[in-house]
Amino acid sequence: MFPIIVTIMQGFASTQPCIDTSSGLLMKILSETVHSGAIAHSLLDKIRTFLSHCGLPDALQGKYDSWIYIAIVAIAAFAAMTILRLFLSYLLIPLRRRKKGTLIREIADEEVVAHLLWGLPPLAVLVMSQLAITQETPGMRFVERICAIVVVCITVWTINTLITAIWNVISIKGDMRNRPMKGLAQIIQGIFIAIGVIISVSILINRSPTALITGLGAFAAVLMLVFKDTILGFVSGVQLSQYDMVRKGDWIEIPGTPVNGTVLDVTLNTVKVQNFDNTYITLPPYTLVSQSVQNWRGMTESGGRRIMRSYTIDLNTVRFCTPEMLDSLSQIELLKPYIQQKKAEQAAGNTINTDDPTGAVNGTIDTNLGLFRAYLVLYLKNSPYIHNEDYTLMVRNLEPTENGIPLQIYCFTRTTDWVSYESIQSEIFEHIAAIMPRFELYPFQNASGRDYITQSLISAGYRLGHIAGAPYGMMHDDGTNDSSVTPQPSDSSPSTTAPPPTA
Repeated sequence: MFPIIVTIMQGFASTQPCIDTSSGLLMKILSETVHSGAIAHSLLDKIRTFLSHCGLPDALQGKYDSWIYIAIVAIAAFAAMTILRLFLSYLLIPLRRRKKGTLIREIADEEVVAHLLWGLPPLAVLVMSQLAITQETPGMRFVERICAIVVVCITVWTINTLITAIWNVISIKGDMRNRPMKGLAQIIQGIFIAIGVIISVSILINRSPTALITGLGAFAAVLMLVFKDTILGFVSGVQLSQYDMVRKGDWIEIPGTPVNGTVLDVTLNTVKVQNFDNTYITLPPYTLVSQSVQNWRGMTESGGRRIMRSYTIDLNTVRFCTPEMLDSLSQIELLKPYIQQKKAEQAAGNTINTDDPTGAVNGTIDTNLGLFRAYLVLYLKNSPYIHNEDYTLMVRNLEPTENGIPLQIYCFTRTTDWVSYESIQSEIFEHIAAIMPRFELYPFQNASGRDYITQSLISAGYRLGHIAGAPYGMMHDDGTNDSSVTPQPSDSSPSTTAPPPTA
């Protein structure tokens, strides 16, 4: 093995006329020293002389001198490796201070060269044993094979560590930093591991790697079954990367599964997701390709999050606007210019309730519900937390149901933060619930036990002022202390002014 390396070095030196004389001389000296094996034979002779001085018979010297020789070489190589690692750690201190994300810094952090130095002891034992020991025993051949296998393993380990360092650089900067490329890096590492395993087995059984690979063809079906998840993960990882379907940090949701959270990592075999309840879910990458996945990345990148929620309006409260109602609602600052403009349009006979060229919002002053829609649009357009340009903003009536007519709010907030979004949405609908009776509109709500008790108390002669939690809007302030029942909005409903029963 080592003579082959020397031959290659000599050939390289002979084909490089530009190499200076000193370098050529050094190569020649190294080649002659290795070929003669002077150092190795000298060390072995000294060991035999020492054993003779110790009184060991010649028959036993040939048995133990080789093992002592191997042990001394191994100890010396291990000591040299330790010194080199200490010296290397001192040299890498300035490199570790460099900006994170550079290849030199990542190589230093991953200790690529330090991993490579672990191959020095087995490589030294392998080379020195071939130079000095001429009569190999079965035990010695086994040691050489183990050393060769260790060298192969350390080489694969070093290469995979270098791949990890390169991946760390790619994942920090560049166009590929947001792509799930970690699975591809693991595939490359797996290929080197497979090559290392094949070479190691061929060394152990003393067979050619080509013959071993040919024999593995018969087990292709078994290998495909064993590595089914790995193969599916590789194909899925390529698809995820090629079509940019999922990135680290994306908020994804898979219908029908408990997956609803942030992607923490995408590897060859698993995708790790942290749900919003701080639980972790791992699933195979194939799931993200074979099932429908809702990715909220577009919402996050757009800077706006949609609000689409509705109140169900009681149809019995929808009515035409009277002049008195319009005068009353004109006191609302947002509605005053709108009502005045609509009145002017009605007087001119050119009422436009959709895409008004004068800039008025969609709505009407014919009904209290239409005026309420116009008010909500104005309210949302004047909110600093709602997008009113380049984003859809509307208030619309949905198809009526048995409970009433749904009034839907459709708009986008200026933030995508979950807590802020929920706060803005809650504030909007709290305002709608509070301002709705001002337009003599009431939402539908199923009757509860409290409603039946209130109805019974009213039937018994109680005034609403004596009933805690009476529905808002059922009473009106006429400037007196009378708390009689004045049902709204129906004018035909009877009034109850009877005093409460006395005990």
